[in-house]
Amino acid sequence: MTTSNDETQELQPAIISYVKDLPNMCSLAGLACTILAIYFSIIGVYYAAMIGMIWAVAFDWADGLVARKMKGRTGNDRIFGGQLDLLIDIVSYGVAPAILLLSYGKFEPIFLPVAFIILAASAIRLSYFSTFGLSDESKYTGLALDNNNIILVFIFLLESILPDGLFLIVLCVSTITLAVLNVSQIKTPKFSGNPRNVYLLAFYTLAITFIYAWKLW
Repeated sequence: MTTSNDETQELQPAIISYVKDLPNMCSLAGLACTILAIYFSIIGVYYAAMIGMIWAVAFDWADGLVARKMKGRTGNDRIFGGQLDLLIDIVSYGVAPAILLLSYGKFEPIFLPVAFIILAASAIRLSYFSTFGLSDESKYTGLALDNNNIILVFIFLLESILPDGLFLIVLCVSTITLAVLNVSQIKTPKFSGNPRNVYLLAFYTLAITFIYAWKLW
């Protein structure tokens, strides 16, 4: 006799089937960029890490734009994609900046509390958003995590101008400030929801890529 649980199990799609969903492919491409950013941060090639970090944002924003334009996606497709986004976000906007700071600080233990603050704020921010969503149709409560990378790759342009010690202080203060803003009660616009902003990010991504590629050269 077939039970209802057996029938439900048979109706469940294969886990790997969600990989072929185009928005999820964009999300995973962003994760690949983040892995590269983490790798280059660890080995000290920070300019390459910056390129990976900004491309992670670009793919993150692209998956939302693609998802909204696609037709025929089921409710399960949207739920799965949303959960995948949240899990990737904590790596892209929490783990990657934390490792960047630790690496630039020569992995000295004194920077571990700051790395914890970055990760804790990211986890809290994502958990809050997962629970309550947007504060209205177009605003977040707290600074959205994707802004962290957008701002940090710009701040890192100071690295070649300021002395190492001073820039490390700037980097610490910047990451802590962003973490505080992530869990604050300020209302910030949902920039990624506007196609015009996605195109502006694409221009910014290409500009940042060119600048840091030129520095690497």
